[in-house]
Amino acid sequence: MTANLELNARRETAIPRGVATMLPVFTQRAENAEIWDVEGNRYIDFAGGIAVLNTGHMHPKVRAAVAGQLDKFSHTCFQVTPYESYVQLAEKLNALVPGPTPKKTLFLTTGAEAVENAVKIARAYTKRSAIIAFSGAFHGRTMMGMALTGKVVPYKAGFGPMPAEVFHAPFPNAYHGVSVEDSLKYLDTLLKSDVDPARVAAMILEPVQGEGGFNIAPAEWLQALRKICDEHGILLIIDEIQTGFARTGKMFAIEHAGIEPDLMTMAKSLAGGFPLSAVTGKAEVMDGANPGGLGGTYAGSPLACAAGLAVLEVIEEEGLIARANAIGTLMTDRLKAMAQKNSLSCIGDIRGQGAMIAMELVTDRDTRAPAADLTKALVQAVAKKGLILLACGTRGNVIRFLVPLTASDALISEGLDIIESTLEELAAAA
Repeated sequence: MTANLELNARRETAIPRGVATMLPVFTQRAENAEIWDVEGNRYIDFAGGIAVLNTGHMHPKVRAAVAGQLDKFSHTCFQVTPYESYVQLAEKLNALVPGPTPKKTLFLTTGAEAVENAVKIARAYTKRSAIIAFSGAFHGRTMMGMALTGKVVPYKAGFGPMPAEVFHAPFPNAYHGVSVEDSLKYLDTLLKSDVDPARVAAMILEPVQGEGGFNIAPAEWLQALRKICDEHGILLIIDEIQTGFARTGKMFAIEHAGIEPDLMTMAKSLAGGFPLSAVTGKAEVMDGANPGGLGGTYAGSPLACAAGLAVLEVIEEEGLIARANAIGTLMTDRLKAMAQKNSLSCIGDIRGQGAMIAMELVTDRDTRAPAADLTKALVQAVAKKGLILLACGTRGNVIRFLVPLTASDALISEGLDIIESTLEELAAAA
């Protein structure tokens, strides 16, 4: 029995089946955009730990920052005895989050925890209870996170009932026939027939949907939502957990629309692989919760705060915002060239912002019927050739690309070569 098979047998005995694993290979070590498993096999990483590693695996600056903090202390709990790195990182995020209004920041541990606290803050500040989310959204696996999420399988199936007073409206998706006008018309009906706007505390959305299929929110739609929220005293929560920290060619994806959120949730690439999330918002809104109402034992870990400060330095020093745009051009041009080939008519759509790119696979370009089985087969087949890919989408037919922004052009091209040859093989066999 190989090392991977042996570890998988142990895993199945020790860990519940609900914790699914995409590939049955166990990581031994990783560096920048490459991973080696316990058997010495090398993989190009196009997943980045699900958007966590914009600065790559084990960036030397991040590693040094965490090692330096570990020499001092690992934990005190900020609510017991605070430390400067928490304050320093909050100050930096307050300055980076878009908009002229003074900001304050709360640190937590996971993205779902950030979403939960953003909802708490919104309700405390507005003294309202209802929340509006959107179809195709993903906001976490906690109970409120699931209620907000607009994708049933696997996230919501079997876990109901969900928390009350959560409403969903359609997210615009031009490729599948949902226009900005359609979405806004439905939202208007929702506010007239299902929930009084005076009861709505907040709307929450991803500027580019993650699990939903890398669907990009049109700028005019986001601007319209900002106006609707302002008219009704509703807070606008922007979920930048997957889109943040240079991934879309801006520090935050909402900058493409030129609007200011009331609250923003962040996690994933904030700390280069260390567990850290944040809620940054308008200072008056953030102060809506009473003392003791926010926090957590591990929230804002000293190790993670040190990593977060290093990540922000790396993004600036290595020009990762510009690098994201360069990677986006490289990958999009290559993927569009693939789609022009008669043998790859299964590629229905290529979309993205910066280096947050998706390829939607279909059985027919006219009907745009999803090729979910082909998508799943591609993920498994490229892994056998040394490439880690992720799928997403409410119909399970979207390949998403989250390669570290520190990856070289040569490595990215190597990965795209694997995708092209493998997809041609699978399409021919089908």
